[in-house]
Amino acid sequence: MATVTLGTTGHTSLTALKFLPGYGSGMAAADIATIANSIKNDQQNTNPIFPQAFSANGLLYVPNRGVLTMLPGDYVAVDETGWPILVSKLAAAGTSYVHT
Repeated sequence: MATVTLGTTGHTSLTALKFLPGYGSGMAAADIATIANSIKNDQQNTNPIFPQAFSANGLLYVPNRGVLTMLPGDYVAVDETGWPILVSKLAAAGTSYVHT
């Protein structure tokens, strides 16, 4: 097995949100809901929303995989299939990622 490169075929932009801990911290409730309602259960044919996957509590529940702790400044993105992607603050500040 060898490492590979991974990217999108069309340099697709993902819906993302910069994580700031706690409610009222700068993340709008509507933005939290957008991310939370975009994360899907990849192990079910209908891909329903994975309840409570994302909130302002600092935990990202990766469907059927486990829990990741988010730190202030990290970005959470969701791809077109509903899969969550956590990008660290340091990585997001580098030249590999572009965000608005």
